[in-house]
Amino acid sequence: MALLTVAVCAVLAGATSFAAIADWLYDLDEPDQARLGFTRGVPAGTTMWRLLTRLDAGVLSAVLAGWLRSRTPSAPIRPRRYRTVIAVDGKTLRGARLPEGRQVHLLSALDTSTGIVLAQVTVEAKSNEIPAFTPLLAAVEKVLGSLTGILFVADAMHTQTDHAEQITSRGAHLLLQAKGNQPTLHAQLKTLPWAQIPVGDRTRDRGHGRKETRTVKAVTLHTPGGIAFPHAQQAARIIRTRTVDGNTSRETTYLVTSLTAPDAQPSDLQKWARAEWLIENQVHNVRDITFREDLHQARTGTGPAVMATLRNTAIGWHRINGDTNIARANRRADRRSRDLIDAVTSRYTSTQ
Repeated sequence: MALLTVAVCAVLAGATSFAAIADWLYDLDEPDQARLGFTRGVPAGTTMWRLLTRLDAGVLSAVLAGWLRSRTPSAPIRPRRYRTVIAVDGKTLRGARLPEGRQVHLLSALDTSTGIVLAQVTVEAKSNEIPAFTPLLAAVEKVLGSLTGILFVADAMHTQTDHAEQITSRGAHLLLQAKGNQPTLHAQLKTLPWAQIPVGDRTRDRGHGRKETRTVKAVTLHTPGGIAFPHAQQAARIIRTRTVDGNTSRETTYLVTSLTAPDAQPSDLQKWARAEWLIENQVHNVRDITFREDLHQARTGTGPAVMATLRNTAIGWHRINGDTNIARANRRADRRSRDLIDAVTSRYTSTQ
């Protein structure tokens, strides 16, 4: 337990490798080492490596997600149609190339309201993200206790009938894109009478030389079985028009949701559809840029997944404490190691 606490603290302070985790422990003064449980010296770096490459990555992810949730402040008053939105996305660890040449690929689920990665599973060799979705869903349910009312958003790869059945059977909802991997569904959505449907919501963003307009239309699917996707209650079309340096591009996206119109207005669908990108922008990119994940060549045992989980934990910790610049938060934690140890090891009553 002491070594795992060290690993969590070290990555919260910006450690990017097994060696850096061991160095962080070595660099502490003796009183701080003693507070972590090391009163007769510290273990060798190889001991830390052996532990972190043999841990059950799934169990570790669940334990640390639960630990973060227990330390998340109570949410303020929420709007009437507030809904917990979980974004699902995969990431390849490009530096973790196994002996047979395969790279480790992980599928994760992010609570977009807190910034906590609730679950992460390793995609099996010679497979893809689709079979990993059900284990991920089960892992999220284990952490939360129930999925009732929760909305899952994901890219078009996960617009699968089995996924829809798995989600709705647990009392949850879906908002999924329709693209070429579901040609019948995509064709049906594309030929809906969009010209006759009024605009439901329009947003305009401007910044960094870019202008973007997003226009949403939504329609209730009245005919049961009329759309080639189970539990689809509404269809939505989002047109994004972007102008950068005088060049304008236009992108059209079609989506289906299991939520009815009273529970999901076009403005809600707009917001929730954009939430899908949060796992890429707020987690995966931070792991790459701040923690240099793609340069880390750990490949033994569960080491790659364990290190990714520790990075997820660091990002989630800093976000629930109000930080948006994770690199700066890492540096501050490293400068204040005593405060960091106090915060991580202190008892805390759950507010969730």
